[in-house]
Amino acid sequence: MTPAEAGRSADLLVIGGGIHGCSTAFHAAQRGLKVIVIEKDSVARHASGVNAGGVRRLGRALPEIPISERSMQIWYGIADLLDDDCGFQVAPQIKVCETEEELDRMRARAASVRAMGFGHEVILDQAELRSYLPAVAPHAVGALASLRDGFAQPYRTTFAFQRKAQSLGVRFHEGLAAQRVSREGRDWIVDTAEGRFRAPVLLNAAGAWGGEIAAQLGERAPVEAIAPMMIVTARLPHFCDAVVGAAGRPLSFKQMPNGTVVIGGGIRGNADPRTNLSEILFPALQRTAETAADLFPIMRGATIVRSWSGVEGRMPDDIPVIGPSARHEGLFHEFGFSAHGFQMGPGTGAIMAELIATGQTDAPLAPFSIARFASQDASTTH
Repeated sequence: MTPAEAGRSADLLVIGGGIHGCSTAFHAAQRGLKVIVIEKDSVARHASGVNAGGVRRLGRALPEIPISERSMQIWYGIADLLDDDCGFQVAPQIKVCETEEELDRMRARAASVRAMGFGHEVILDQAELRSYLPAVAPHAVGALASLRDGFAQPYRTTFAFQRKAQSLGVRFHEGLAAQRVSREGRDWIVDTAEGRFRAPVLLNAAGAWGGEIAAQLGERAPVEAIAPMMIVTARLPHFCDAVVGAAGRPLSFKQMPNGTVVIGGGIRGNADPRTNLSEILFPALQRTAETAADLFPIMRGATIVRSWSGVEGRMPDDIPVIGPSARHEGLFHEFGFSAHGFQMGPGTGAIMAELIATGQTDAPLAPFSIARFASQDASTTH
């Protein structure tokens, strides 16, 4: 093996430099693995850098809750882990109910979470809601809340994982696309413009492009490219210490320490994964802003100073693909987080590193198997 070839070989190849790829690379290096990360653009270029930064357990799909809870414990110690607090702040996540029907649905939701053995989701009556959100509109009747969730800075967090991984010897190759993935003996081969990279283990953490990598290896993962949109207002007087959503309408917003308000919540633009571009749809953003103003009258007349969007991968069932390949030894997947993967990044990285290094994990990954899409195909042909 030539020196150049030696520099392109490792124990683990990671395709994708978002928070999940960087977190897994870091945790794998902690376990003594030699790791190379290949990123076609730059670290945190897509979903990991353009999301709202919510560190949220609230309202997650039930199968995600155990992983989200494990990740939350890492978030609480993120400053010590990464030598950077990542802008993380503990703050209530509150989903406001505007009708009694919505509040009844949230009560049922909280009961389902308690039945799983988790107690982080609680119901706030109208008075309790106002104690957390004094500026909320009078018609709000209550809320579902997770009081020790929070928020962080997405770019800063992903870069912190990258820096810490690099300090442990992880090599990052940015601006380098994985052109072809194949198997050669016991090794996985990734062909790039800089030559061939090889390792016995390959992790597909390619986000909206994860389905293309999986398809090269005969595994179906129907990823849809979406473009979550965000807006930021000019500074407002302090009125909110929580991350706020709505039970009946798309919304997520928070007031930053400098007084600006970041607003998102599921309204999407247009995404084109072939060109890396996303398009902001301003009429849709206006509806999001109107929802914020309905719930918080202080927002009426707020000036929007900037907006952005980015390319994210969404799965048909809105939960990610996490775990081993259903067909190939030494192949793992970690993508398709459907616009809510930021909080899970530290936890999924730790879980995947554990699985890759030891061959086992106690994390309940069965609901996230890529095999669920193959079984769907089979069921439609009968």
